[in-house]
Amino acid sequence: MYYDALRTFVTVVEEKSFTKAAEKLLISQPSVSVHIKNLEKEFQTSLFLRSPKLLKITPSGEILYTRAKQMIQIYEHTKRDIYEHHHLVKGTLTIGASFTIGEYVLPSFLAKLQAQYPDINVNVTIGNTKEIAQLVRHFKLDVGLIEGQTDDHELHIEPFMEDELVVVAGTAHPLAAQQHVAISELQNEGWVARETGSGTRAYLDLMMSSNGLKMKSMLTISSNQGVKEAVMQNLGLSVLSKSAIKQDVAQGNLAILNLDTEPFKRKFSYIYPTTNGQNKIVELFLHLLTSN
Repeated sequence: MYYDALRTFVTVVEEKSFTKAAEKLLISQPSVSVHIKNLEKEFQTSLFLRSPKLLKITPSGEILYTRAKQMIQIYEHTKRDIYEHHHLVKGTLTIGASFTIGEYVLPSFLAKLQAQYPDINVNVTIGNTKEIAQLVRHFKLDVGLIEGQTDDHELHIEPFMEDELVVVAGTAHPLAAQQHVAISELQNEGWVARETGSGTRAYLDLMMSSNGLKMKSMLTISSNQGVKEAVMQNLGLSVLSKSAIKQDVAQGNLAILNLDTEPFKRKFSYIYPTTNGQNKIVELFLHLLTSN
């Protein structure tokens, strides 16, 4: 089993130094060198180009680095699964969620998870769809919850609930008072939007291009709350999830425009690496997501 050697190799790559890798792993520098030599002998290739001032990974090393990360992750998950098989369900679940899901949908699922499995610790990272997909692909998250799509072949994607996107305005906006709004009336309006890479921004861009609409102005804000506050101040219209604005509409701070188009519904999905077996905690969480 080359687990220790692979872990040493990955650390050397990431630290860009044999000495720093030895310090991080709490082993001697000669031990680091032995691990690397054993791997080079096993794979019959050089993994690094060495010089007094430079340590550079070879193309063969690049291939091994990607595979080694995966093998180490699978090994750690296997150890955890065997442990969990003989003990109570406990451990840490790392979840990534896009902004809408993380801020307005995920908390209710976490409350149910906590009630059923109080010994599970949860770490949540919130970012846009593109960012979450990248973190999952690099094994920095156990599972990701996204509101957009990903064409990354290294990720498995499954829908778990439906969401609807709507066009919203501040209550003082002229269109807010209309019972019905034609899509053409959105021509040359000011807009407030999330950043490129978010699911809601992707739909706004699609809506504008497919209907031949042009913007008078665009204000980009990388948070749902920031977008909502700007819309309330009549800085523009926006496209947001119904999940994100339910309370604001009920309180009379935002208005949903009743457009003469079919409602746009999308799927919230969960993602995980195709090369990564799910551990027991992830399976429990995904079962909770899909059983509602």
